[in-house]
Amino acid sequence: MYQPLLTSRYLTTRMIPLLAVAAVALCVALVIVVISVMTGFLNMVRSSGQTLMGDVVITYPIRGIPQYDTLIAAIEEHPEIVAATPVVDTWGLLRMPYPEGDAKESEQVQIWGIEPESFSAVTGFSDTLQWDNVPDNVSADVLQDVFDHRSEEVADTVVPLLDEQHRMALLRATYHEELEDDAMVRHLVSIASDRELAQRIGWFLRHGEEHSTVLGAGAIAAMQHLEPRLHDSEQLRRDGLTLTRNGRAAIVPGRHVSKANVRTSTGEYRVAAGGYWWLPRFEGTLTTLPIDSRGGMLEPESVVLPFANEFASGVYLIDQTRVMVPLDVVQRMTHLDEAELVDEDDLTTVVGTSPARATMVLVRGQDGIPATDLRDIVRAAYRSFEAQCDAENLPDSEQPPRLGRDPGLGILTWEEQNASFIGPVEKERELMRTLFSIVYLVCGALIVAIFWAIVYEKTRDIGILRSVGASRSGIVYIFLLYGLFVGVSGAIAGVCLGWLITTNMPTIHDAMSAPPLWLGVSLVSASGLLVIWRGLHWRGCKLLPLLLGILGAVVLGALGIGELMLRQSGGVVLWDPAVYYFTDIPSDVDWASAWITAAAAAVCSVIAAAIPAARAADIDPVGALRYE
Repeated sequence: MYQPLLTSRYLTTRMIPLLAVAAVALCVALVIVVISVMTGFLNMVRSSGQTLMGDVVITYPIRGIPQYDTLIAAIEEHPEIVAATPVVDTWGLLRMPYPEGDAKESEQVQIWGIEPESFSAVTGFSDTLQWDNVPDNVSADVLQDVFDHRSEEVADTVVPLLDEQHRMALLRATYHEELEDDAMVRHLVSIASDRELAQRIGWFLRHGEEHSTVLGAGAIAAMQHLEPRLHDSEQLRRDGLTLTRNGRAAIVPGRHVSKANVRTSTGEYRVAAGGYWWLPRFEGTLTTLPIDSRGGMLEPESVVLPFANEFASGVYLIDQTRVMVPLDVVQRMTHLDEAELVDEDDLTTVVGTSPARATMVLVRGQDGIPATDLRDIVRAAYRSFEAQCDAENLPDSEQPPRLGRDPGLGILTWEEQNASFIGPVEKERELMRTLFSIVYLVCGALIVAIFWAIVYEKTRDIGILRSVGASRSGIVYIFLLYGLFVGVSGAIAGVCLGWLITTNMPTIHDAMSAPPLWLGVSLVSASGLLVIWRGLHWRGCKLLPLLLGILGAVVLGALGIGELMLRQSGGVVLWDPAVYYFTDIPSDVDWASAWITAAAAAVCSVIAAAIPAARAADIDPVGALRYE
């Protein structure tokens, strides 16, 4: 029973064990934070892959899969399947609405032609839309767009709502010279046509201010009524969900396709130029290069489409390059739409029909069913689809690719489809786990050094214990218990510290990107107070407290000055989505790895303590009693 008593005494009468506990705690916290962030990153990769692509993906690029409606019906017959949707995947150029000569006026984009309703059922696309309503600082620019596209309607519906006072105010606001004489202004109003006043409204919307004061609430409301997004808070969202705008097919690009969506140092997004370049105001020109069934290049196809909304998947690479467009539009641009087949020798003779095609079919299964099981179900459904096509004696132009015979056809789980990306991330996590676990060797070496010093310090005590009958195993047990306590205490403290840092990672990031002024001032003030206090009490002071005071003042002052300089420079963005792929910082602790790490730290501490313990057990009792 003397071992626990002596262990407790050694722990409570010396400060040096706290250094060992702190070393273990820092090592554990470091490994937990790194592994948790890497695990969170991997989980984001997996979650986003499943969210953006469903559970199973059928792919047949370039040529596409004909009769895909029949295939989808065969897949959805299975109760394990929730929904399936066709997609045409291609690449092209998107001409942005920026001024000519801008370096980013054209963007290379990945074009996905989709059926919005079924696509949302498979992927959760509806939850990624960026804009729920028109931003307040953009509303005036949208009114300008209304005039630019509907000037005749403005002349017919808005101008009649202007009374004499507002017409006079409009003329005063749009004349290049000041009009002081009311009679002259009334005369100008009387001779101005509705078309001329409509033109003045357009100029005023572009250059003037205080729109409601000059035009009046009634005229502003009438113009807003011409643009549903300005008077219906749900219209902008509906436009994004249906890929339409004012009855036209539209584009919904990823958030980072537009260079006007600027990410601030705090991780928030704003639209450049005071909101002027808000993308759903404008139109874009989409161009792609179709490829025929033999792999040859065809003439480029272009289409001008308005932007309806923007989406934010949270995956930077996707938000930077992908645009969503109605399926039929992309089918026409890639020549995968339904078309007549003509005789090569006689172009006036129609010999058949080429059905519309999709290069991918995305499938979503019921929750809880493994993706591999869903893949097998989809493969079985595809074979039934092949048999149905054979039974209908379809011509060769309408036959689907054959599973097992056409190497381009793939039916894979979402994880298999993204294996080239997920695999390296998993290996990187394990590599980081291995590399950072090396810190345990440093921690173990520190424990050996500390305990070795304790053994020398307690040499006389060990001699007394041996002389009164304590066994070698008893001496070993004292120091092993000592090491176990240090390891367990440090591991628990490390888990708590790792949890605190990981869960507050977004807050830490925000603090680094926008350092608070009070923190820098407090650190510098504390440094100054410490210098003053040491300066007043330096006479007769021992060297160690004086040295610690000077070091503390230097460290606090350096931290404070560094924080103020960081604030002055605008902060630092630790988590750049362009580097780490995701816009959000992982902040969930990997508890399985955390407890394994804690247990490993405790075991490492006991093993490290065994070396000094063996040295203590080998001390000769007689020599120990003579030890000075």
